Amino acid sequence: MYKLILAEDEEDVREGIIAQIDWEQYGFEVVDQAENGREAADSIDRLLPDVVVTDIQMPFMNGLQLAEWIRSRHPNTKIIILTGYDEFEYAQKAIKLQIDEYILKPFSAQELIDVLLKVRSAIEAEIAEKENVFVLSEHYRKSLPVLREQFLSSLVSRRLRPEEIAEKSAEYGIHLSGELFQASVISVDYIREGGGTGTAGSGPVSLRDTGDRNLQLFAVLNIAEEICQKHSFGKVFIHRDNVVLLSVSEEKDEASITGRTYATLEEIRQNVQRFLKLTVTAGFGTACHSPSLLSHSFNDALQALDYRLILGNNRVIWIEDVESRVGRMLAYDELTQQSLIRTIKLGTLQELKEVVDELFGGLDAAQVSTQEYQIFLLEVITTILRVAKESGSELNDYPGLGFSSLSEIHKFNNMGEAKEWIIGVCSRLMDSIAMERQSSYKQLIDQAKDYIRSHYEESDISIGRVCQHLHISTGYFSSIFKKEMKMTFVSYLLQIRLEAAKELLRSTELKAFEIAERIGFADPNYFSFCFRKKYGQSPKEYKNSSRGG
Repeated sequence: MYKLILAEDEEDVREGIIAQIDWEQYGFEVVDQAENGREAADSIDRLLPDVVVTDIQMPFMNGLQLAEWIRSRHPNTKIIILTGYDEFEYAQKAIKLQIDEYILKPFSAQELIDVLLKVRSAIEAEIAEKENVFVLSEHYRKSLPVLREQFLSSLVSRRLRPEEIAEKSAEYGIHLSGELFQASVISVDYIREGGGTGTAGSGPVSLRDTGDRNLQLFAVLNIAEEICQKHSFGKVFIHRDNVVLLSVSEEKDEASITGRTYATLEEIRQNVQRFLKLTVTAGFGTACHSPSLLSHSFNDALQALDYRLILGNNRVIWIEDVESRVGRMLAYDELTQQSLIRTIKLGTLQELKEVVDELFGGLDAAQVSTQEYQIFLLEVITTILRVAKESGSELNDYPGLGFSSLSEIHKFNNMGEAKEWIIGVCSRLMDSIAMERQSSYKQLIDQAKDYIRSHYEESDISIGRVCQHLHISTGYFSSIFKKEMKMTFVSYLLQIRLEAAKELLRSTELKAFEIAERIGFADPNYFSFCFRKKYGQSPKEYKNSSRGG
């Protein structure tokens, strides 16, 4: 099903349009309705529809202003304009905005259906072009020669000498000169059987339905390349069943490269979801000052990607949003030790037991010596100590765990005792980390709420300003805020402003337009609209009723 939002300020017209068409039959689902452009914009940001049907004449933001906003924020969304004969003066501007279709009022249900089918065909043609196996394969063969891919993969796999990097980047025509570098990993999310929705009617088979992971990966790579080329930013390639983005910046400002990397990854994520009907999760690491250090940024990106177990798929995650990099120690390279670290930070008790069983299973089979066994335990305990240190936990909270434990491992009578001790310590550490993470979430939201309550009167307050104050990315903040508050940032800001308006209406003689200005509304009419929608009466009516008159 293709998602559609209808924006029309007249309720009877909206209801008539909705009732007269069997939307599902034609492959559409009306996911929301809006009675003005601002409401529609909020819904579009939240629901990412494929099609927006909008009237031209609406309060607060008319249809053409909405279309201009859509083109700047969601350029691939299809726009259908409802217009009357007397509104042709808008035609020239509408052409510049590349409106997909127009319908003249009054119109019949069949006229709207015909236009919807044309738009659906256009969407399916775009999807088919993106999914063409032969085009993707040929594009991949030409754009990523084997030697170039091997070199880029080696940059994130191990630390190369600066001379080797300079020589090979010049040979392969890869620009790697700059002040800052950053690595990101884009992973195609696995789809459970029977999950999600497919396209309707006789449209093309979606990539998600083929189950071909390589083809899905190449399709994501193709979209990522187009976006990077459009913005002249970053290089993408396939490495270990993921798409990797290398960011290069001529500026020394770490906030600049991190902001551009986040924006690029977010655009890739949205386009993959729109055109391929797949979702991807991206993690990106810390910025570094040399391409020879990209392997460290890449390892950070992989660790950030692991946090989708907590935050969920289909998002962009920056390592510095979820983990402190201050005093961070390098983890062991061995896969089993990385698995233990990941499980302590993000896993369940059952996963912990399975990882520990796997660790000790190798020992049982190898019949190691006592000395090798003790060295192994030293490595495991050191790994746990590192995780505890990174999480900021006090070692005194874990009996037996500390530097004294490094010299007392001989006290275990057998492997079973060692396993039980490790599982016990790790499970307590897991609980502590989970509680600390939840506490940090709460602290973050409390700081945001304090800032909003102190600045809600300012008309230009935005989620960007709040995140700048908190020194975190907007994507991470949005997901945490919605998870903790059960509402979006915009909804919370509106709630705070309207609560303040009620208090001012009860306690002062200020007019509605004065109150609107005082609580941060640039448009007093929009304030009245929001107030009535929230409380079922106008500000004036509320003022009279609260005073008993």
